[in-house]
Amino acid sequence: MKPLLTLALLALALALPPAHAQDRAQLERRLQSVATLIETSSAARQIESSGDAAARAKRDTARLVHREAVAAFNAGDLAASTRLLDQAAREIMQGARLARPDQVNGEKKKQDFDARLESVRALLAAQQRIVKEKGAGREAQDVARSIEGQLDEAQKLAAGGRDDEARALLDRAYLTARVSIESLRRGDTLVRSLNFANKREEYDYEIDRNDTHRMLIKVLLSDRKESAALMQPFIDKSALLRSDAEARAKGGDHDGAVKVLEDSTRELVRAIRAGGLYIPG
Repeated sequence: MKPLLTLALLALALALPPAHAQDRAQLERRLQSVATLIETSSAARQIESSGDAAARAKRDTARLVHREAVAAFNAGDLAASTRLLDQAAREIMQGARLARPDQVNGEKKKQDFDARLESVRALLAAQQRIVKEKGAGREAQDVARSIEGQLDEAQKLAAGGRDDEARALLDRAYLTARVSIESLRRGDTLVRSLNFANKREEYDYEIDRNDTHRMLIKVLLSDRKESAALMQPFIDKSALLRSDAEARAKGGDHDGAVKVLEDSTRELVRAIRAGGLYIPG
């Protein structure tokens, strides 16, 4: 379908008068127009070929809502059918925007990269401040220098058009900074004074902390394959402890689950160190 025809369908899908001003035949034509927009238009093909999961999810939602609009139409509820058609058209249009051409996607990648870069810089500044406040040792200072180096390299890669590599390095810097800050603060008054409403809330906090360490390990394993054998025993032990913690939480023992999760995360810290990146813990 040509782009001009897609625009015409969009106009028909969105610009018709409200249900009370429509007759049944008008609404029936609109149902068909939105169905075409969702299934066979150039926007639909763009979503399908993009491979973008979020765009495809929008299209799936549009399909579901359109089916509801058809059901409302068949039941004689023209107002509900019109409202649902509006929603279906919006969903497919949002999906098309998510599956935009490479040039636009490139601009979005740059915006995402710049936003992530600023986040890492803010974390790095916080990490350096905490290192100074705590009088942390040389290893913690080395982490800060490592993050600075990753930021410089990521920007060089991005400038050379190697966007995926640049983003991967930036994500690693982000995780390193976040884990380093959390580890430096572990045991401090700041962390110990967190006021959890209940043990379930504290358990959720520890799950998030454990997940962050696991994400950093995944990055390290892809980047430092030669260290995998040294890291694996700690990773395996951590996984067993996490399974135990999850089983305790499922049984309602969130207090015990928190303690076991802390042990699991400590094993992940050891794995990260074995991978050649020192973090406190």
